[in-house]
Amino acid sequence: MPNRLAASTSPYLQQHADNPVDWFEWGDEAFAEARRLDRPVLVSVGYAACHWCHVMAHESFEDDTTAAYLNDHFVSVKVDREERPDVDAVYMEVTQAMTGHGGWPMTVFATPDGVPFYAGTYFPPRPVGGMPAFRQVLEAVAVGWREHRSQLLTGAAEVRAALVPPPRTQLPHGAVDPDAATRQALAALGRSYDAERGGFGGAPKFPPSMVLEWLLRHHARTGDAAALSMAAHTFEAMARGGMYDQVGGGFARYSVDARWVVPHFEKMLYDNALLLRGYAHWWRATGSTLARRVTEETADFLLAELRTPEGGFASSLDADSPDDAGHPHEGAYYVWTPAELASVLGADDAAWAAGVLGVTDAGTFERGASVLQLRADPDDVARWTRVRSALAAARSSRVRPARDDKVVAAWNGLAIAALADAGAILERDDWVAAAASAAELLVELHLARGRLARTSRDGVVGAAAGVLEDYADVAEGFLALHQATGEPAWLTRAGALLDAVLERFGDGAGGFHDTADDATDPVLAGLARPRDVGDGPAPAGQAAAAGALLTYAALTGSTRHRETAERALTEPLIIAPRQPRAVGWALAVAEAVLDGPREVAIVGEARDPARAALVRTAVRATAPGLVLAVGTGDAPASGPASASASGEARDAAAASADVPLLRDRPLLDGRPTAYVCRGFVCDRPTTDPATLATQLLPTT
Repeated sequence: MPNRLAASTSPYLQQHADNPVDWFEWGDEAFAEARRLDRPVLVSVGYAACHWCHVMAHESFEDDTTAAYLNDHFVSVKVDREERPDVDAVYMEVTQAMTGHGGWPMTVFATPDGVPFYAGTYFPPRPVGGMPAFRQVLEAVAVGWREHRSQLLTGAAEVRAALVPPPRTQLPHGAVDPDAATRQALAALGRSYDAERGGFGGAPKFPPSMVLEWLLRHHARTGDAAALSMAAHTFEAMARGGMYDQVGGGFARYSVDARWVVPHFEKMLYDNALLLRGYAHWWRATGSTLARRVTEETADFLLAELRTPEGGFASSLDADSPDDAGHPHEGAYYVWTPAELASVLGADDAAWAAGVLGVTDAGTFERGASVLQLRADPDDVARWTRVRSALAAARSSRVRPARDDKVVAAWNGLAIAALADAGAILERDDWVAAAASAAELLVELHLARGRLARTSRDGVVGAAAGVLEDYADVAEGFLALHQATGEPAWLTRAGALLDAVLERFGDGAGGFHDTADDATDPVLAGLARPRDVGDGPAPAGQAAAAGALLTYAALTGSTRHRETAERALTEPLIIAPRQPRAVGWALAVAEAVLDGPREVAIVGEARDPARAALVRTAVRATAPGLVLAVGTGDAPASGPASASASGEARDAAAASADVPLLRDRPLLDGRPTAYVCRGFVCDRPTTDPATLATQLLPTT
């Protein structure tokens, strides 16, 4: 019989609905039951695309004997870390402190009040490699709870005390010099740069999306050739290797090796949204044909594989899928043998494709299969196009990886920003339209009374409240959409989200908590209010908030939003010279602060090609954090034009008046005009795209 998880809106929890384990969802019911039964709580945290989560589920949670022991001695709680990042953050801090490492699945044992006293990650069904068997761990904890509880409770009290941070005091304004911090961070980053293979550090290698955005911005501001070289090399290495899907587009979660050959095959929305925007910006900076191709293919992947019927974007694709015999294997959907190539392409094309894509008899993955790589663009473009299409068609007959189709607000905000930004840069109105559809879904479904829900699925909103990254990333998406479309409503909606950030998330010392002051989980409230200034696979909430606040300030002239953004950068910039890879997004925002950011207002009739030329120049400029407002300018005086046309012009002018950056921006000699301002100083207005391009060049 299905357990309680069958009613969950989380696909990850539903994957465990048929377990013999008597699972609870995280909540008051579970902890009340633990108190009633006087049992410890097992908190198992994972996510739908997690390979080792599936492994532990098959080995332990689907095992009747193990499940019976759990049901007799514990209250078991299953948590989707993507749905409840607040729970994950607090328990991950404990797990890392206790074990020296973290990851998923995460396995935490806690008191009936939720206070952890023992933690780990994956436990095998039998002892291996120095790891105890999961059943051994369960028995030891059960005996400890029954016979040595005072020691466990003492340990839990120590954990609780350690989780309470010391009081924070606000750092004085100017406590850190952003220019010095970025230069010192760049020097530190260079010491971890893999000059041979791209990326930073050794295996495993994760896509350093936020760091790459910072490097592009630093080069744009300073002209530093080393920054651009590190970014370009890493972008190319990732796109040429097996982490990038050479047949279907899109990026896997990370490379298990230092050469970007073999990935962990799950595909996450946040990775692909951040990388889509990054590759578009790389193309904008260099004109690289590879950058443009990967941008287009990644956008196509998002729209084809992750878009939901409601217009949002699903969270991920699983790493595992069944092979031809029906057995689940990681990467089965993506890898190829020479024989499989020959069966699809014929002998000649198969031999050619094997050389192009690095498919060998020995293989680069399990069971003699190879992960496809494209280390150089083929000379025969027509043949490559034919081969790629044939492989895509043949692969579509394989069993597809499962999709976690919940819509996460933060990650949809990243996707909206990426599609709107890349769509404007490459003049793809369909991408911008897709971004607008996702944004409308968030407005209609996730937003209620000024508050943001974190998730929805199949049009049903989940119970989890939005956290800081949700508000910040959705605001970022709305601001990018406003700049791509000129619609003032998106600016207004972003402002409302940022008002909630200022009112509900502040920590009193210039930074932000990750949960709202009235939405912190009651169990976690007894432990710690989550707060993390370091990036994970996506920007830290505080850095994301700083970026959105700065953009909003530039578009509206709000001193309050700008000052708050700069204060929020202080703490991560202090960290940056020692750990630049941990605060890449804060460094990227700092580059925008140092550059101004540039404020560009363009006015003119919407259908005028001259206005389009000015807009194209602005969106393809690389000035860090550049903001763009586009409108019609002042309403024309009444004249012989039709009443309808005059009405349309008045409506457009009224809409422009809703955008502070567009106010008092008349046309110059009746022609579309661009206004560029930076640091409270404005250049002479211009109608010439070449002059506008010069005004947007680096000034340091």
